[in-house]
Amino acid sequence: MTEQPEGVDLPEPMAAALASYERHLVSERDLTPHSVRAYVGDVRAMLEHASALGHADLRGIDTRALRSWLAKQQTLGKARTTIARRATAVRVFTAWALRTGLIETDPGAHLGTPRAHRTLPPALDQQEARSLLENAATACDDGSEVGIRDAAMLELLYATGIRVGELCGLDVDDLDRHRRVVRVLGKGRKERTVPFGLPADRALEHWLLGGRPGLAVSGSGPALFLGARGRRIDQRAVRTMVHQRLADVPGAPDLGPHGLRHTAATHLLEGGADLRTVQELLGHASLSTTQIYTHVSNERLRAAYRLAHPRA
Repeated sequence: MTEQPEGVDLPEPMAAALASYERHLVSERDLTPHSVRAYVGDVRAMLEHASALGHADLRGIDTRALRSWLAKQQTLGKARTTIARRATAVRVFTAWALRTGLIETDPGAHLGTPRAHRTLPPALDQQEARSLLENAATACDDGSEVGIRDAAMLELLYATGIRVGELCGLDVDDLDRHRRVVRVLGKGRKERTVPFGLPADRALEHWLLGGRPGLAVSGSGPALFLGARGRRIDQRAVRTMVHQRLADVPGAPDLGPHGLRHTAATHLLEGGADLRTVQELLGHASLSTTQIYTHVSNERLRAAYRLAHPRA
């Protein structure tokens, strides 16, 4: 077959199948717009490759064509994690195509996934986390609404390990301060309840009584955390704040909000929490995602051993 350059318009049967799949992801899977774009983008890239190989519809695509596409990703220098993600996206798509009768056999069922290199996520040690939160509490002693808000957000991020998007999406009514839990809407619109401790509760009380009223405007709505103009705070502002606050902690790695999520998970495991509990708290769909934190804890254990044992 004569290979054509990728990026050309898809043949009509492929384009129709992709559009139908996108509707399925939006209406039936109820995925976030970001997840839908990622899935559709990966599948479109595979279909473009198959079209360049001469395939006009889904029925002609076999496992060899899929492997050819993944091999091309490798020659383009794509990371193993990216290739693994794209392989998963294609397997989900071909399984859907089989269920809906667009194909008679599933070529993705025999498609292997390259094992991704799992690097240890950076995390603060317990003293660094303590310094971060103490510095933030000291900085808001002047009564500034923004300082009070920042201290409350940092306490809640560390106490719960929630994602930055989940934090920004919280409403005031999502807090149950009597039970000290927060209702979180996670990936795939899955709801979970996450507990938080007394320090976070105190910081939240300070924010709700002494910070939020000063920033609230008529358009604030139910948002728990507000930006300087009184609207719901956005993720970029939270990331900037976390980087700035960590810059004031001597020796601390430069982390964003996701680094605080890693930190919370690591400290939970170091404190004796089991993997299933941490999985529930973080909202991981798979336990394998949570298991990377055992590597973090084990690495710290080995580092402490090497430093402390005379015959390490």
